[in-house]
Amino acid sequence: MDLVLGTLVLRPYVFAFLALFLAAGAADLGWRRTLGFGAVVWPVAWLAEFSSTRIGIPFGLYHYTGVTRGRELYLANVPFMDSLSFTFLAYAALCLARATLGRRRPSIFTLALLTGVLMMALDLVIDPLAVRGDRWFLGRIFYYPEGGVYFGVPLSNFAGWVVVGAAGVGAYLGLAGRPTGGRVWPGVALYHVVLGFNLAVTAWIGEWALGAVGGAIHAAIAVTIRWVQREAGPAPGLPNRGVQRT
Repeated sequence: MDLVLGTLVLRPYVFAFLALFLAAGAADLGWRRTLGFGAVVWPVAWLAEFSSTRIGIPFGLYHYTGVTRGRELYLANVPFMDSLSFTFLAYAALCLARATLGRRRPSIFTLALLTGVLMMALDLVIDPLAVRGDRWFLGRIFYYPEGGVYFGVPLSNFAGWVVVGAAGVGAYLGLAGRPTGGRVWPGVALYHVVLGFNLAVTAWIGEWALGAVGGAIHAAIAVTIRWVQREAGPAPGLPNRGVQRT
């Protein structure tokens, strides 16, 4: 219990995002499917992290420093909240993927792959910021021993996010089926809340180049999504104001 409370004190923003995920998921999928989503996605994420810290697959080789061991909950050498974060990131990306595709009915593979790509887009800001955790309240909890070409992060990390996001969400969709109906907009809002939080911290620590690149990438993604939505029509559960078929 002390470790659980310590995790809450160290990572309150993660718990806030997790609470938003549970609320958004309950409104969209229902409580049982939301908890099922986490139960499928989280083990995939933890196994990927456990593997990457040992053999470098799929994210590339990195190591947790263990500086918070004894203050927050770990499973083996992986901080519990780190792998748990994949659940709300995956759900938010899935909602944005559903909103992007609108009334199209893509295959599970296509929907899962797009979710993985949108998760990776978030990580283009999240991971470089996390590497600089000693400059904000995250702390220096991990490092890449060989660095990386993208603001200190290896490109293999981003490929890994696509694979893990697609695998976790694909496994859930294969078991539960594609969501029908529901309300995707709270999950879309969560995606942008997470993005906004990370861009704000990036600006706070003065990493203007990272903020500019991340902002430009997500602006391009927003324009692309808008174009696709105009072709496909709005997804069920998403306000259709201003979105028309051409």
